[in-house]
Amino acid sequence: MDYSFNLYNSLAPNGICLALKKIVPTDGDAPVILCIGSDLSVGDSLGPVTGTKLKQSLAGLNCYVYGTLAKPITAHEVKYMNDFLKFTHPKSPVIAVDAAVGLAGDIGLIKVAQHGLKPGSGANKKLAKIGDVSIMGIIAEQSMFNYSLFSATRLNVVYKMSEIIADGITSFVYDYIRNAGVRDTYDAAFKSFL
Repeated sequence: MDYSFNLYNSLAPNGICLALKKIVPTDGDAPVILCIGSDLSVGDSLGPVTGTKLKQSLAGLNCYVYGTLAKPITAHEVKYMNDFLKFTHPKSPVIAVDAAVGLAGDIGLIKVAQHGLKPGSGANKKLAKIGDVSIMGIIAEQSMFNYSLFSATRLNVVYKMSEIIADGITSFVYDYIRNAGVRDTYDAAFKSFL
């Protein structure tokens, strides 16, 4: 199931949090957030800007964020990430965040989906699917010249989307870790009872 939230909806961060609660598996370790994109193009910077905000808001928690403005995960690195994540975080669900292109009427939508995403699709790159759950911000209309549209995207749209996505993920991770602590306490109590 896919969920969509408009950039200008004040409840979008809460919606993203609730959507993630519905679709992210709760039986593993804390989720890993993979923010894909480049800081060289405004339209493609949604992932790194979101990753930078998440690094700040989730600092000190047992949660990994890959892809920031300082250390972006671009198409070059993403081809190695599937193996890295499976080896390094085998029990963690992976939430992949990326910019995307879509229909003209979809610009400004943030889509949360119960499947991974194919990074670079908007630039006609053929990369493997990555992530268990995806969050995509539609930042431009799909056309044959997607790269030029990525460069012409307004920074305000990207920045606002990144705030919404980061707020939603942050709320979700805090709830996820809090509930994991409750589950651990419950499991320990149940085992001592047996």
